[in-house]
Amino acid sequence: MKTKTYAGIPEQYAKLDQSKIVLIPVPYDGTSTWQKGADKGPDAFLDASANMELYDIETNSEVYQQGVFLADAITENSSPEAMVDAVHQATKKYIKKNKFVTIFGGEHSISIGTIRAFNEMFEDITVLHIDAHADLRESYEGSKCNHACAVYEASQTTNLIQVGIRSMDIIEKTVMDEDKTYFAHEMAQDDNWMDSAIDQMTDNVFITFDLDALDPSIMPSTGTPEPGGLFWYETLEFLKQVFEEKNVVGFDIVELCPNTVDKSSDFLAAKLYYKMLSYKFEGEDIDDDFESNFNDSSNGANKFSKFNDEDDY
Repeated sequence: MKTKTYAGIPEQYAKLDQSKIVLIPVPYDGTSTWQKGADKGPDAFLDASANMELYDIETNSEVYQQGVFLADAITENSSPEAMVDAVHQATKKYIKKNKFVTIFGGEHSISIGTIRAFNEMFEDITVLHIDAHADLRESYEGSKCNHACAVYEASQTTNLIQVGIRSMDIIEKTVMDEDKTYFAHEMAQDDNWMDSAIDQMTDNVFITFDLDALDPSIMPSTGTPEPGGLFWYETLEFLKQVFEEKNVVGFDIVELCPNTVDKSSDFLAAKLYYKMLSYKFEGEDIDDDFESNFNDSSNGANKFSKFNDEDDY
């Protein structure tokens, strides 16, 4: 990564011990099937963040003062499965340190690892999946850790809510819960979709945000842009409501595929990340203690991990 601290913030706000927030970059693009380049997304995001104003007008806050620790990038790419395991382990490590853990990809397959970690650490979790694509294939091109499988595991182990969907294979209908799926063409006609989606969420929510959920007119730099997506202010309206009404325990943002011509997408991704942090910590004093409320006991069905779980950090 090119920057030593997130957004170039002063070192006093970037130390792990003093930070409430952890940002894990995952520059991975091992299974994407059309435009490559999502592995360059974290660097582009960080470069844009370093050139972004850090005062948020809407919330009248400077959320970076809550402390943002930029973790070492996860560079494991020997296989999709190894990458997912590395993301799972790193995410869980920082949750256990009582941090608000955020992840920036990379392609969407990284979310298999992030969701797995949050599901193991928080009770009765909802995964809010904001995306153009359903990503519900059980396996694709010989791997269960493909970007096309990003939320299949979540569909089996969590309360999955899908928002913005407008592209999928018919086989995914056999897995999809259509009562908890908000298709883009229906959202365009339904003024109540936000309330409906939130009503179906449990108290603890993890957000996985694929940037191609946004309309390509405002977010062209993704690997698989789809027409008919979300726009900026409706996206913020929805997110703010989720953060206000639910306990958002963490989030990831994926699929920024930067190019040399368009820099606006990089800045949108940077602003979106900062907005989500601003909503999470709105009204919280810098000196207030942060409690993530994770559950590290062995009780609860989703606390037993069948995956490699090394606590030797």
